[in-house]
Amino acid sequence: MNQHAKVDIRNSTCPHDCPSACALDIEVIEGRSIGRVRGSKKQTYTAGVVCAKVARYAERIHHPERLMHPLRRTGPKGSGQFAQISWDEALDEITDRFNAAERDFGAASIWPHYYAGTMGLVMRDGINRLTHVKKYSRFYSTVCANIARVGFAIGTGKITGVDPREMGVSDLIVIWGTNPVNTQVNVMTHASRAKKERGARIAAVDIYNNDTMKQADIKIILRPGTDGAFACGVMHVLFRDGLADRAYMERYTDCPAEFEAHLATRTPEWASAICGVSTADIEAFAHAVGTTERTFFRLGYGFTRSRNGAAQMHAALCIPAVTGAWQYEGGGAFFNNASIWRFNEAIIEGHDALDPNVRALDQSKIGRILTGDAEALQGGGPVKAMLIQNTNPMTIAPEQNLVRRGFAREDLFVAVHEQFMTETAQMADIVLPATMFMEHDDVYYGGGHQYISVGPKLIDPPGECRSNHEVLQALAQRLGAKHPGFEMTPRELIDATLKLSGHGDIAGLEADIWRDLQPDFRASHYLDGFAHADRKFHFKADWAHPPFGTVMGAVDQMPALPDHWTIIEEADEAHPFRLATSPSRSFLNTTFNETPSSQAREGRASVMIHPRDAGTLGIADGDAVTLGNVRGETTLIARLFDGVQRGVLIAESVHPNRDHIGGRGINTLTGAEAVAPIGGAAFHDNKVWLKRAVAG
Repeated sequence: MNQHAKVDIRNSTCPHDCPSACALDIEVIEGRSIGRVRGSKKQTYTAGVVCAKVARYAERIHHPERLMHPLRRTGPKGSGQFAQISWDEALDEITDRFNAAERDFGAASIWPHYYAGTMGLVMRDGINRLTHVKKYSRFYSTVCANIARVGFAIGTGKITGVDPREMGVSDLIVIWGTNPVNTQVNVMTHASRAKKERGARIAAVDIYNNDTMKQADIKIILRPGTDGAFACGVMHVLFRDGLADRAYMERYTDCPAEFEAHLATRTPEWASAICGVSTADIEAFAHAVGTTERTFFRLGYGFTRSRNGAAQMHAALCIPAVTGAWQYEGGGAFFNNASIWRFNEAIIEGHDALDPNVRALDQSKIGRILTGDAEALQGGGPVKAMLIQNTNPMTIAPEQNLVRRGFAREDLFVAVHEQFMTETAQMADIVLPATMFMEHDDVYYGGGHQYISVGPKLIDPPGECRSNHEVLQALAQRLGAKHPGFEMTPRELIDATLKLSGHGDIAGLEADIWRDLQPDFRASHYLDGFAHADRKFHFKADWAHPPFGTVMGAVDQMPALPDHWTIIEEADEAHPFRLATSPSRSFLNTTFNETPSSQAREGRASVMIHPRDAGTLGIADGDAVTLGNVRGETTLIARLFDGVQRGVLIAESVHPNRDHIGGRGINTLTGAEAVAPIGGAAFHDNKVWLKRAVAG
């Protein structure tokens, strides 16, 4: 950077698919480019800290391989052969192909497909406005949050909990089923503060000795999919040893006596046989949480990405209800703050045009949908055309063999609006260049905290990049889709949405920079009752009537009271290993796959295997190994690692498919079966075989 260049520090919000939604201070150089990115100290959750990959954001926004111009495919699908075209040519071709599909196969043959490449409401959710106005197939989001959210809400009645900043005044912080060192570094900011200032202990409950576990004072390493058994063993000890707060349960919970009787046979010995944690460690954990009033349960997404994931979330959430930790500052539980935002996205999404009779296709089942599976298509016709924004299903979706086959169809037209030539963009017929968050206006909320904020446009986009909203406006005009939202600028949409939501206007929010919506102490700790009609915390879950979502999966088999639900893909003789695809530190799903620093840190796609398992199979550290199951095979590098239980494999992901030997990524092995009670993808619940790769 020129030492005489004019540098302004501007506020913004990280837009990526992470609960932290970090508050940022960004160096804007001469109004044209960005320099360093830091966490803002003005916002009390971010507290001046951001992850390393976002701190290096200049590497991404000014990357030489950014898409700059519209492209048309000139070679076979997936060949990477494209020619530059004009925006008018690109938009006209999309319009012609969409109109042809609608004429020949009906409006539902078109499926606008998106996800959380940005968490900004305007740029993420505006695609639904086009869907609703045109009566295209709707989109049912399932790859991330459904399982965890319903598991939490089934207990508390809504998705909100203790102010996450209260971790800083806790005496024991239980980080369960999440690896925040990799995925939401601010959790560690507040936990570390409590450790430094109060002598607090950190407990980590997870399936491998990850970077968060390495900072913990209490380490619990489970077998995947057995958190419910561990939780029940812990609660058995709490009741048995007089560590349960009976007065609290009598006032605040639905059936404590029935629950205690249910747990009588869920002994530490029973739990240990299932989860692989010693009875001594189960007892010690129970005594730690049972004798520490200020115990904060920070529950994550990871341990819910299993076929029994919702039941596992509910089981873990029951522990602070048994101990009464909710009563105390720095005690209770937190997972997500979805219930406090109250955003009314009617104009952004075009709710007035929504027809609930139009099918909503399951995001996780994209492979089945694109290969003509009748059940996945809900008995309707095929998908013939797609517009894809903010997601990379060719890498992140389950059942990759089906996904590949689907995108390879010559009769499927695909337009992808992207920042880089992702593996999905390579399969497209038309590729459109997209802006990044500093190049457009949007509004954000933090799932892992309590702030809302405007993220303003800071610099002009390079080349011919256009925002999601601009693309939707242009297509709507050509497709005859009429709605007030298409006539508004992003700032006008933000302003209207804030007013509809009772959050004032855009000028007021920009003046606040980040607005704190945290409910008061009594509400956050449910001291006036929980959010169910009876005002009780529910030990007994009514899975057949969840508070939101479309009921699906084996709901009738779900345990009403916390238990180990045996629906997981158990290892068997043909598939002796259980595989989880946990998130890596330097990638965020497939965002940052393209930055050199992230690539250098993550290295080659690898799988962690216990040394004794490796020795039995004659596998050495660094060997190429093939993993497989009924869904397919993938080949990657073995990494010997004694921080897992035997029979467990961990592949930190998501590496591009091309980084795997043979080009088939880790999601070749993951399944798309709907997880009860409202759908979801069980990315960490896979039985596989493993063997040394055949040379050549």
